[in-house]
Parts: sequence; structure tokens; C-alpha cells
Amino acid sequence: MTDGGMAVVLVNLGTPEAPTAREVRRYLREFLSDRRVVNLPALVWRTILESAVLPIRSERAAAKYRSIWLEDGSPLLVYTKAQARGVAERLAGRVAEGGGPGPRVVYAMRYGTPSVRGVLDGLRRDGIGRVLVVPLYPQYSVPTVASVIDEVARHALASVHQLEYSMVHSYPTLPGYIEAIAARAEEAWDQHGRPDFAGGDKMLLSFHGIPESVDRAGDPYRGQCEQTAAAVRARLGLTPDQCLVTFQSKFGPMPWLTPATIGTVARLAREGVGRLDVACPGFAADCLETLEEIDLLNRGAYLAAKPDGVFVRHQCLNDHPVWLDGLADLVDSRLAQAWRPVIQPPPFHPHTHSRPYSNR
Repeated sequence: MTDGGMAVVLVNLGTPEAPTAREVRRYLREFLSDRRVVNLPALVWRTILESAVLPIRSERAAAKYRSIWLEDGSPLLVYTKAQARGVAERLAGRVAEGGGPGPRVVYAMRYGTPSVRGVLDGLRRDGIGRVLVVPLYPQYSVPTVASVIDEVARHALASVHQLEYSMVHSYPTLPGYIEAIAARAEEAWDQHGRPDFAGGDKMLLSFHGIPESVDRAGDPYRGQCEQTAAAVRARLGLTPDQCLVTFQSKFGPMPWLTPATIGTVARLAREGVGRLDVACPGFAADCLETLEEIDLLNRGAYLAAKPDGVFVRHQCLNDHPVWLDGLADLVDSRLAQAWRPVIQPPPFHPHTHSRPYSNR
């Protein structure tokens, strides 16, 4: 039985449990079997997946994971745990100031462990009755946020005594999110110097791509990426020509959103761009796509065409305090909208210019 306690579940994509071919294969099988990710006839795709994709990609991907693995495990898992801790600490501090019970904050992975349904089952056993699910994808898309919603719905369908769920849909221009992207840029510029944008240096905002067919079907993802980019440019004082939007991580033969990051990086190098900064605003935590694909593969493509150039990758949000403040503010706002305001409004944070706000 539940007693009405509340919990917040931060949901990220997922990661193999170890950088081995066996664990990567297990992870990829679950990930690539999701119809939200690969929408092909099930029997046809299952045959291709098991006979061609997994045997080829598992060992290759395992080698890539080994190149980025941290002492404490997968970077995505390490940083997602830190985000859950940071939000919990901030909410606990606000509860101490205002009184009243606060929510528990946990994390889950859409693929791999801890699974969304497993985490929700555990919360219900612990007497939690109300759950706010926060996908760690600032921009909504079918293969990401919709897949999380599907998994929550499957948990509800399989439950006799259902939890009371509330979902965060997207937050592409959340003030704390934009401020955290800017903070990461300014840290990179403190370390490497500010790019000479007037002299032709460029910055890329590289988002994960999606198939063009998904975009044509009405997915709002591209538009929300552009909203994020516009807000980042305004915050940093850059123009669209100085700060470009690109898309990465194409999978399969079908057309994906363009321009592609890897092609743009090589083109800018050939055109003589002397410095290229790359940020990945769609990724809440550094992972294979940022640490290997951007920092190794794309860096190599740029320097191969311009050996004397400067390539700077900005860190993802990870456990940056500005991001954790903004994420806690988002949770506060959504809890107040969904249920009675058990937490006092968060204080003004002068260093982030962040106040309570509604999810956008």
C-alpha cells in the first residue's frame, strides 16, 4: 500500500554495465529493439539485428566504451547519479528552510539498469504514491522522451494499484538549462581563450540526430533544438553564422537531419576556420556520443584537414552547480503544478539569474 509519499525519477538513456562485447551486445539489443528507435517490421528488423548489426557493432562499440570508461564506471551513469544526488540535496535544503516533507530523488535508465519499471516498482514497495518523471532530454523527440513515456505507461498497464504519475515533456529554453550551457562555454573560454568570432572562428551546437521521416511525421525535435540554439546565441551574444546547429550520431542508411556534425566539421576545416568550438546541448551528461564521437572522431576529422587548427569540446552539463540549480527549480515548479506545493518556492540564485518558473 502507498501512503502518498512523492518521488522524482530522473531518466537517462542508459549504458552497458561494462565495456565488454557481451555487455554492449546486451545493451544494444534492448536499445535497438525499441520500435520508437527503429521503426521497421519486427520480424525483418530482428533478423537484421541478430545476424548483422549486433555481431559487427558490439565489439566495435565495446572498444569505444573502453576508451572513455571512468574508474567508477560509465560516464553517463556516473554523472546521472551525481545529478540525482545534487537535485536531492537542493530540494532537501529548501524543505529545511520551508518545512514539510520533500520528495525522494532517484534515477533510472530507459535501457539497461536500473530500469524505469524496476525503479517504479521499488518506489511503490517503499510506500511512494506519486511520481514525477523527468527525462534528461531537454528537447522532446519520439525516440527519447516518447519512449520513456511508453515505458511509464507499460508500468501503469501492468499494475493493479497504479502510482499517480506526472511527466515532464521538454524544457528546451529552461533558464537554468541555458545558463548552464553558457557557463560551460565560459569555462572553456577561460581555459582556452575566447574564440575570435569576428575573425571567422565558429561554434557548433551539435544535437543528436533523428531520421528525416520522424521529423516529417511531426516530431517537434528540430524546432526545439532551434529554440535552444536561439536562446544560447542570445545569452552568449553570437549570431547564427557564428554559432551553427548540426546533428550527429546517424544510424542506418535512411536520411537523417542535416547538416551533419562530422561533415560540417570537415568542411569548416577545409574552409580555413582556425578554431572550432563544439558543445552538445542535447546531452545532459557526457557519454559515448560526446567523449568518443565528438572529442575523438570529430576532433580527428577537423585536425586532419587543418593540422594547425584549434578544436575545443565543451563539457556537457554533468554535475555543474548551475545545471543542478536549474534542474531542481524545474522539479519544484512541476511538483507545484502537479500536486500541492509541499516545497517552499526556491530562493533567488544571483549567480544563475534563476527564479522559479514554469516548465516550457
